[in-house]
Amino acid sequence: MTAQLALGTYRCRAIPEAAVRAAASGTQWIDTDPNYATGRAHDLLAPALAAHPSLRIATKAGYFTAATGADAVNDGVLTEDQAMVGHSLTPGYVRWQTGRNREQLGRERLDLVLLHNPERAHPGDRLALHRAMREAFVVEEAVAAGHVAGYGIATWAGLEEEAFTVGELLTLATEAASGRHHLVAVQMPVSLVMMTPIAQALDGRGPLPAAAGAGLRVMASHTLG
Repeated sequence: MTAQLALGTYRCRAIPEAAVRAAASGTQWIDTDPNYATGRAHDLLAPALAAHPSLRIATKAGYFTAATGADAVNDGVLTEDQAMVGHSLTPGYVRWQTGRNREQLGRERLDLVLLHNPERAHPGDRLALHRAMREAFVVEEAVAAGHVAGYGIATWAGLEEEAFTVGELLTLATEAASGRHHLVAVQMPVSLVMMTPIAQALDGRGPLPAAAGAGLRVMASHTLG
């Protein structure tokens, strides 16, 4: 299978221009987050997405700016203490952020929603983390409503540190959906700087072959280190 290049908007200094150039070059995917560009990434992408409806969008839920946290508190989704943390995967917040993502991006249906760095929820406590992730897979509701095509996780260290494995993710998704699930992707750093997934894959181990074998879309982040 041939790898495809996508536009990543983390620390992108000119998101609208980059999105237009990406669309013109035939790029199929744009990866973003409501937290990027100090909370403006979605608004900056919306015009390009409207002009190029064939562009597929992967966005996230998890991290949020102080302003977004205040909105979530005002809407009764988070408490003030929860908003101070700057990260949440509670079911109510995931529902709220998924709907907000659709509105900001101007898309009735999101191609992919990634739960961002779930390992941050309960560091060092695998049982509590897995319970929180199963509850965060409430995004299945948005899939059933036709508002999301599929979901996954975007992790920095969760797979490498084995806070969860690909197999455990699939099990949690199956439990959350009470059967057939719509967890379709995993995103993780893969580069010459972060070689562990590559070294493991050379021996047929680790998350890369496990995800590919399960039919999941594998999205490599920070490929240039």
